[in-house]
Amino acid sequence: MANKRLPMRKIKEVLRLKYESRLSNRVIGRSLGISRPTVAEYLIRAQAAGLSWPLPENITETDLEARIFPAAEVPASAQRPPPDCEHIYNELRAHKDVSLTRHLLWVEYREAHPDGYEYSQYCELYRRWLGQRDYCMRQEHKVGEKFFVDYRKGPSIVNSNTGEMVETHLFVGVWGASNFTYAEASLTQTLPHWTGSHVRAFEYCGCAPRVLVPDCLKSGVTKASLFESEINRSYAELASHYGSVIVPARPKHPRDKAKVEGGVLIAVRWILAVLRHRTFFSLAELNTEIAKLLEKLNTRPLRKLKKSRREVFESLDRPNALNLPASRYEYAEWDKVTVGSDYRVTVSEHTYSVPFRLLRQSVDVRLTATTVEAFHKGERVAAHSRSYVSHGDTYVQEHLPPAHQKYVGWTRSRVLQWGAEIGPSTALLVEAIMDSRPHRELGLSSCFGILKLAKKFGRERLEAASRRALKFNAISYRSMNAILVGGLDRLPDVALGSSPSQTLLPFHKNIRGKQYYH
Repeated sequence: MANKRLPMRKIKEVLRLKYESRLSNRVIGRSLGISRPTVAEYLIRAQAAGLSWPLPENITETDLEARIFPAAEVPASAQRPPPDCEHIYNELRAHKDVSLTRHLLWVEYREAHPDGYEYSQYCELYRRWLGQRDYCMRQEHKVGEKFFVDYRKGPSIVNSNTGEMVETHLFVGVWGASNFTYAEASLTQTLPHWTGSHVRAFEYCGCAPRVLVPDCLKSGVTKASLFESEINRSYAELASHYGSVIVPARPKHPRDKAKVEGGVLIAVRWILAVLRHRTFFSLAELNTEIAKLLEKLNTRPLRKLKKSRREVFESLDRPNALNLPASRYEYAEWDKVTVGSDYRVTVSEHTYSVPFRLLRQSVDVRLTATTVEAFHKGERVAAHSRSYVSHGDTYVQEHLPPAHQKYVGWTRSRVLQWGAEIGPSTALLVEAIMDSRPHRELGLSSCFGILKLAKKFGRERLEAASRRALKFNAISYRSMNAILVGGLDRLPDVALGSSPSQTLLPFHKNIRGKQYYH
């Protein structure tokens, strides 16, 4: 059993990769950064809950969690007879000529043990046993399956304004079966350039791989581990958009990335070596030359096959790879933020509203060039057009509490006009309140409170109280209410800077006054 529950989005990804992509538990575990037994456990739980893929459209993450982790666990059944893994191994090796399969051996096992394991668990137990054997397996690349990606130091370009040499990074991608290669230069290895190079590589090839094999670069792999690497969420979203799965190369296991290492070496010989004496003044100019040399590399006949990489790619990898989706992947960044007391989240110095019921809760924010989306427990709760106005505010009326929605129709000019109808001091007080609050709704709330004071105490007293509040910088509803309740608005005006002999103290909300002791 897993010691810690996975997020529901990872459990859904386990189901998608198992039933849609038909990947093994080992590959799923490496892709999602979890152990193989954990994958098996969640598949068993999903099967027990009657879940497969695709999930019902109306199921929420809360419903999914309740079904996978029911309150009352079913007691474990009696111990089943385990499969004879040594027998399976020897039978498969001895009868390769008749294409003996594990499924046939499982059928024979169930005939001998009707209460034995189902086929998926039978295979899982055999894989565990096989993984304990000390052997090295030669990599066999299935057609259309793997695309290996990595970076290498690229040629420098000259800044035409300063003459400074600017380093570039060469992105290289190689298909497993055909060695078809893609390369381009970028200024950094950051996530936007990393994902952008992937998108252009897929468009150059006209298809997408079933498996992406990156090195443990921080842009793609947040946490590198021998068994449980953590994939960057934006990179995982790119793979999901194209229907691919990410299986990063294991640290200190060079055989996992031997294909791309060879591709990088070829790119160095046929691209970088040719450009070593050239001077470039822009990234576009450099990539134009790389594209020309890349085409020569992919169309050059290979000595042994007598075919070019492109010909092999068109006959092997491309027909068996994934078709490109109708829409191009749009780069998005993810962040986890806490909803503030004003039911807003701040993203890139701009605030956006979310439903007020999520006050003080954590939400996942997805940020693209055009949109800002907020998710809570996998459910999208808010979506806005992205604004690039610093310190601005974007909100939806439905996100506001009912008590605040009545202020939506009020504008700043309308509030100032209402204050001017009371008197000049009230107008200045209202303007000061609106300027001092971080959001318009908060200022409107204070102003509406003062409006009710006018109905209770009259306009003349409110004007006098506003004049006194401005004098002592007590610009709040609580201060105004205290002045009117205490009758301080009826006292004669005293200039701020009067002589020390004055007997009246300046008003302050923390000073009780003589009336308190009567």
